[in-house]
Amino acid sequence: MLTELLRSIDENRESIIGSYHKLHNIPEKAWEEVKTSELLSEALRNSGFEVTENIAGTTGIIGVISGSEPGPVYGVRADMDALQFMMEGKAVNIHACGHDANCTMVLHAAQEIAKLGIKRGTLKIVFQPAEEALGGAEAMLDSGLLSDVDEMIGIHLRPIHEARVGEATPALLHGASCIISAAIKGAAAHGARPHLGINAIDGAAAVVNAVNAIKLVPTTPYSVKATKLIANGGANNTIPDLAEMIFDLRAQTNEAMEQLIKKTFNAIEQGAATVGAAATVKVIAGVPGAEYDDEMVNRAKGAIQAVLGDVLGPITTPGGEDFHYYATKGKIKTAYIGLGADLEPGLHHPEMKFNLDALITGTKIIAYNIYERLIG
Repeated sequence: MLTELLRSIDENRESIIGSYHKLHNIPEKAWEEVKTSELLSEALRNSGFEVTENIAGTTGIIGVISGSEPGPVYGVRADMDALQFMMEGKAVNIHACGHDANCTMVLHAAQEIAKLGIKRGTLKIVFQPAEEALGGAEAMLDSGLLSDVDEMIGIHLRPIHEARVGEATPALLHGASCIISAAIKGAAAHGARPHLGINAIDGAAAVVNAVNAIKLVPTTPYSVKATKLIANGGANNTIPDLAEMIFDLRAQTNEAMEQLIKKTFNAIEQGAATVGAAATVKVIAGVPGAEYDDEMVNRAKGAIQAVLGDVLGPITTPGGEDFHYYATKGKIKTAYIGLGADLEPGLHHPEMKFNLDALITGTKIIAYNIYERLIG
């Protein structure tokens, strides 16, 4: 039956690539994936899934089929949103991160499994909004509709320098990321009387120096840097009383990120204090790093080996992914597959292209994972 499953995917190549083009041609940014969710919902429903739409007031979708025997609740997740670019003065949505490909592979793997019917447990197909906005996974978890999920896998195309078409890893090791804002409050004064004020720009400069001096154990990759500074939108001879700053933090482990956040808060507060300014600091966004279940990774490894004959080792990437909330917040056992696709020139590039053969490979790997867990 497994051989027939993989053969059926090959035979449906034209349909799979057709679905990709349909999704690619209706790119929608985070929280606005209306047409995308309608297309996917209809396809799941036509394949026999019980479909719940508009989850938690968003465009999220969950499709469910169950077997007759006890077994795990097994989730497969794909993200739906596209990116928005400013091109010739106009906002343009483009699927430059491959979420259209992720949805295509998950959809067709689900449809192929539905033809067979699952033997045990429950399959939940999760089409998630707003990965790029870093809020979609938490919204899906907050709905409560995934509280029974025991295990979950995801998949994402990789740039050519990480993996070529015909290659895949069962463990794509995203790092943790965090965005911190800081408001540096000084005291306004005339430029001719600086002794009467506290220059918020001086405070911001001291803060940058303090943040740049942060050190963690060098065996764990990390970085923290200022990415935005806004101060004094008024007269040129006014000493500003407010500077607003943004810092981007990256760390390869969640433990290192916790340390980095604490040190960054302290550096900002103490740096501002050196010139007599005060700092208000807060975390405004972020995602956890990868935390995978060994058994889930081994199963994904087996699926990749069965489909491709070889398996890449773990790929470490400094990029972030809100998929990891399913493990850290949802307490779900997870694995996340990185799929080689000869993707160039890179993710989030408006002219991103990849080899469509990867769609067939990815569909097989996902279907194999589901089959082994719920049917075989």
